[in-house]
Amino acid sequence: MIDPFDSIAGYVQLHVLVPLLWHLDLMRWEDLAYGWALFAVYGAAQVALMFALCVPLERLFPVERWPDQRVVLTDIFYTVVQRVGVLPLVTFVGFYEVQARLNGFLTDHGYVPPTLERFLPFLMGWPVATFLLYAIILDFADYWRHRISHRIGWWWALHSLHHAQRQMTFWSDDRNHVLDDLIGALWFGAIALLIGVSPMQFPLLVLFLRLLESLSHANARIDFGPVLGRVLVSPRFHRAHHGVGAYGARSCNFGAVFPWWDMLFGTADFSRDYVPTGDPSGDEALASGSYLAQQMAGLRRLLGRGKQPAAVQ
Repeated sequence: MIDPFDSIAGYVQLHVLVPLLWHLDLMRWEDLAYGWALFAVYGAAQVALMFALCVPLERLFPVERWPDQRVVLTDIFYTVVQRVGVLPLVTFVGFYEVQARLNGFLTDHGYVPPTLERFLPFLMGWPVATFLLYAIILDFADYWRHRISHRIGWWWALHSLHHAQRQMTFWSDDRNHVLDDLIGALWFGAIALLIGVSPMQFPLLVLFLRLLESLSHANARIDFGPVLGRVLVSPRFHRAHHGVGAYGARSCNFGAVFPWWDMLFGTADFSRDYVPTGDPSGDEALASGSYLAQQMAGLRRLLGRGKQPAAVQ
């Protein structure tokens, strides 16, 4: 049986990536072109799945309705670039190259490259369990990255771009400053290297986690209830986090996929209703500007040339 993802990726590799690499004198990357294309195709499929799942939910159970949704178009641009363009490049090609060099260095010096199965031998032969455990560890690391980004002033200056959206939808998940994205990618990649995630697993883990994150940003009145809501982050739970700036409350609910870390470290708040979102302390360009205007406003804020509040605690 022919895998349609393989067929599409092969076409993209042959007719788009190889000619591009040849033109740029980067044919040394040719062996990785198929993997890059494959995960770009997976990213496009994920965007389609997000659309099919979240659009009906947002239309049937909206938290808010807006007469003008032009600012959401910018968030769509962020998503397409992240899921189909930059993300596959960084998560496959970059991670593959770094891990290959690191493993080669460790092997040359007599060390065995780390893997989760090596530390937990009972995981051998259980790929699904291993994948889920990788996801849990990476989500735990992301909880702390996210929480720290709210406590350090210069980092919050960048991260506040993500919080500036007053019309939050499932497209808003990828709405980040490029420097904030870079820090997140390095953080995520470093943890993945430490626990031995393979290059083929890494993009799939990113895609899996980001799909659930996108759902949590949906403009939908959805609460997973007292049981499932303690297992997965719901749109209601995460909206309370985005309501910090507009709501004037202490920051909470930092978890991206699993609320366990908030429950464990005392930052969970299941009581808040569907609060308004946004960060009124920042420049208006962060909320309603074009992609470039948002990036420049975030940079000005980082350099202290825009509105510069203290980090949100």
